[in-house]
Amino acid sequence: MKKLLLTFASLALMSAASFAHDYKVGELVINHPVMRETPANAPVSGGYMTIKNNGSEADRLLAVEVDFAGKSEIHEMSMSGEVMKMRKLEEGLEIPAGGEVKLMPGSYHLMFMQLEKQLTKGEKYDATLIFEKSGSVDVTLNVETLEEIKKSLGGEAMDHSHHGMEEGETKKAE
Repeated sequence: MKKLLLTFASLALMSAASFAHDYKVGELVINHPVMRETPANAPVSGGYMTIKNNGSEADRLLAVEVDFAGKSEIHEMSMSGEVMKMRKLEEGLEIPAGGEVKLMPGSYHLMFMQLEKQLTKGEKYDATLIFEKSGSVDVTLNVETLEEIKKSLGGEAMDHSHHGMEEGETKKAE
């Protein structure tokens, strides 16, 4: 009976792990990396995830490399009154020691520009995240709807699909 229970417990854990969408590099845990589906001919999409630092030293996300977009950057989005401001983080994004950073709509995010094709819900794309101290880690970005992303990560749903803003540009919130 004990053996049977251990077998079921083991299978349950393996099933849960297969649904988990987590990656680990050094002391960092990357949870649920996703990107937004795009309408036809949309030139950009955003990438989102939670990065938790279990270490005693801060680390920094320096870059993201992909082969499905002509350009990929780490961005910050903020509102100043009614004006949305988005800028490339030239120095990368700090992940504080013992803390976490959420890359989510309307905040920090990865920006994929010059997309080669429309991104459709259910597709998966490979990316490499490059950290200052922990090195690099290959992740799979699942393509999800904006509503799914908002539900899984929380936060305001900011739509990147209709604009092709470059670094430092601003747009009046609609």
